[in-house]
Amino acid sequence: MLDIKLIREEAEKVKKSLKDRNLKLDVDELLKLDKNRRAMLVEVDELKNKRNLASKEISVLKREKKDAESLMSEMKTVSQKIKEIDTKVGEIDKKISDFTINIPNIPHISVPVGPDAKSNKLVREGGKMPNFSFKTLSHIELGEYCNILNFSAASKLSGAGFSLFIGEGARMVRALMGFMLDLHTKKHGYKEVWPPALVNRASMTATGQLPKLEEDMYKLRDDDLFLIPTAEVPVTNIHRDEILKEEDLPIYYTAYTPCFRREAGSYGKETKGLTRVHQFDKVEMVKFVKPKDSYDELESLLKNAEEVIKLFKIPYRIMALSTGDLSFAASKCYDIEIWAPGIDAWLEVSSCSNFEDFQARRANIKFREKATGKLSFVHTLNGSGVAFARLIAAILENYQKKDGTIEIPKALVPYMGGDKLIKPPKK
Repeated sequence: MLDIKLIREEAEKVKKSLKDRNLKLDVDELLKLDKNRRAMLVEVDELKNKRNLASKEISVLKREKKDAESLMSEMKTVSQKIKEIDTKVGEIDKKISDFTINIPNIPHISVPVGPDAKSNKLVREGGKMPNFSFKTLSHIELGEYCNILNFSAASKLSGAGFSLFIGEGARMVRALMGFMLDLHTKKHGYKEVWPPALVNRASMTATGQLPKLEEDMYKLRDDDLFLIPTAEVPVTNIHRDEILKEEDLPIYYTAYTPCFRREAGSYGKETKGLTRVHQFDKVEMVKFVKPKDSYDELESLLKNAEEVIKLFKIPYRIMALSTGDLSFAASKCYDIEIWAPGIDAWLEVSSCSNFEDFQARRANIKFREKATGKLSFVHTLNGSGVAFARLIAAILENYQKKDGTIEIPKALVPYMGGDKLIKPPKK
């Protein structure tokens, strides 16, 4: 959430941000509401001061046994006026809150300006593109051939957009969980947490999923709870309404969770296989940092996620998202995309974002500066470290062999019980 003071003092900057994000919101109307509210507060403060002075005068008149009826009658009118103004201020507060909660974060000055993903900028590439001497198969074909993926059974169980991992496929999911959590905790310094998979409306609002993306979320019918779209939501809310110590920053958390997204607004394309599913597994990284460090922390967060892909030796590229492709809450974001040769596509497996103080304001997460005692909002960041479904698709397709067997990436072999190959079942 943006500070109303910032909107008031830098209105043109906010308007440009909305234009760059292809959004239309009447900032002038918001400023008009804010101006009226502040004028009413001045008026009500003057009336309350007048009432306080009159109360003292009434006490003196009564002590001196003088007539105070006229002044008391006047103060009844003043009190009624105060009540009316307070009610109007409350109504305006609601309108301002409803307005500001729908204003997205302001993109960082380094974010490419453009209407959509076509304006994203290549930051760097890594890995070596595979050169196959045979016709490659898709992960769907490989998964079915090796009997490690069964999409028809998943559809029978749950419907379109779900997957069922079997045997070595299920084992790979478990192996990726252990591999990534070990990497981020033992090498990158994150503390592991295991959060709930259901969160309340306050948690979803704090991180920016609500109200804008409510139609894309799975909500319970009988409780105001949501299945998490990412571990970012519960993990960021660990410190909601807290004041942290400056000396405890930065705080790094990592968590494995299943993730759930209806994608009601965008679902309908790329629905086959693992490229776009309603339920997927992911290891997430979340940071709480001092404002002056947040962009350095974004770069290190990106490298932490990038290392996962490097260790699996999969071709990848890093894209800086444009203003039109940036998420609602982010001020800057990098996507890591990996190459899937079987379907001839780049697949996004990680988004690493700096939200600056946008989420912290919504979640009321502050820190106390040690030297001055001043309270400031922390900056929050998060990144996928990484999402499993598309990574598995890319592993199967990049490590396939001519006979349909799949080599297991060397880094993952210890987590697969020492197995080096996934073979089709014997017939």
